[in-house]
Amino acid sequence: MKIDRAALADFLRRSRERVRPQDAGLPVGPRRRTPGLRREEVAQLAGMSADYYIRLEQARGPQPSPEMLAALARALRLSEDERDHLHLLAGRRPPAARTSGDHVGPGLLHLMEQLPGTPVQVLGDLGDVLAQNPMAEALLGGVCTVSEHGRNVVWRWFADPAQRAAYPPEEHEYDSRLHVADLRAAVGRRAGDPAAARLVERLKGTGEEFTALWERHEVSVRRASRMRVLHPLIGPVELDCQVLLAPEGDQRVVLYTPPVGSDTAERLALLKVVGTGQFTAPG
Repeated sequence: MKIDRAALADFLRRSRERVRPQDAGLPVGPRRRTPGLRREEVAQLAGMSADYYIRLEQARGPQPSPEMLAALARALRLSEDERDHLHLLAGRRPPAARTSGDHVGPGLLHLMEQLPGTPVQVLGDLGDVLAQNPMAEALLGGVCTVSEHGRNVVWRWFADPAQRAAYPPEEHEYDSRLHVADLRAAVGRRAGDPAAARLVERLKGTGEEFTALWERHEVSVRRASRMRVLHPLIGPVELDCQVLLAPEGDQRVVLYTPPVGSDTAERLALLKVVGTGQFTAPG
């Protein structure tokens, strides 16, 4: 990433002008002519030399370190979005954002309620099923929440042979690579997260397949895709998977919709009629 010195200088100046001295704990003073904070005041609040900060605002300073950018973000009272923007302008990767964790917001739960005929799941970025509507449970099965990774789709794919029985054998290799590449991307974003490290170590214990795929270091965030499910009640069904990311980035809403020209809509309607009992993988 390259530093954009002109844009960085402009953003610093305009951010500085928006901060009132009293909000930063500084006296207003009778002779203050500069809107917001003075350059020297920003430097003092950020714990840097005035010359260093002035050069940044003049688009001729060195590339600030992540620690320096964090100090500037605090001094200028930047929001999380503004802080991330500051890092990107400086050619630095933004710090890890605050995550939603396992909590599913009421907006996403309301969305699922409004789609009773469409299978919908809310997944965490590591693959945990956080919520699903009755149609998703009828189509894809319930999830175990007793063990630490029992509700994790990646864990179940590699640790539970019955899970794969619900999908065409000729697609297993592709699905395995997709699971691992998506998990790689999530682990990279989390950078040292203990939960992510535990999941990867447990997956390595499932056998050579996961370990070999993990060592390939393929990275691909799962977005739109197509899948086939071998359902014991309605038979083979083809689905388009539409993935919507929550603003925090660590949760995603997956909608399983009928492809144009397929008979999936009729099959899903039949599934809704016959009930939403526990999914049993074919033997």
